[in-house]
Amino acid sequence: MDFLKTDTFCMIMLIVNVILFLVIIITSIRIKKINKNTTEFIRKVGNGKDLREDLEKYIDRVTDLEAGLSETNMYCNHLNKRVNQCVQKIGIVRYNAYRDSGSNLSFAVALLNEKNDGVVFNGIYSREMSNIYAKPIINGNSSYTMTEEEKEAVLKAMDDVGIQRMN
Repeated sequence: MDFLKTDTFCMIMLIVNVILFLVIIITSIRIKKINKNTTEFIRKVGNGKDLREDLEKYIDRVTDLEAGLSETNMYCNHLNKRVNQCVQKIGIVRYNAYRDSGSNLSFAVALLNEKNDGVVFNGIYSREMSNIYAKPIINGNSSYTMTEEEKEAVLKAMDDVGIQRMN
């Protein structure tokens, strides 16, 4: 305890304090140089402008783009759900319904969605008249009796790959 009260101890403490003070000054000078070099580097990279401002602008733009991308994805998902219900597959068969008509003017057309639901139309042509009949199709079949041409049109439509979409 007596040593703490001596002049030698005070001198040692004064020298330690001066050394610590010099270390603080040197460290402060180095930090200022690093800040100056960093600022100069940022200005060089930013072509004379402040790079921080450019980075903030780019971050804002990226945030806006992410929001827009999210909206676009939601809209595309909505469209994909709706497209499943739309006509995507078509099968057409032309045939000669009557031997006396001379050409394939009758037809069967199947219009189906992704689940093979839809309608088949059969247009029968003769010289005296022309009739068109429609039959509902559910999962590739109809509750009504179908002609061979209607069955062929439905099979052609079901073999069609329809609209191609990305998931």
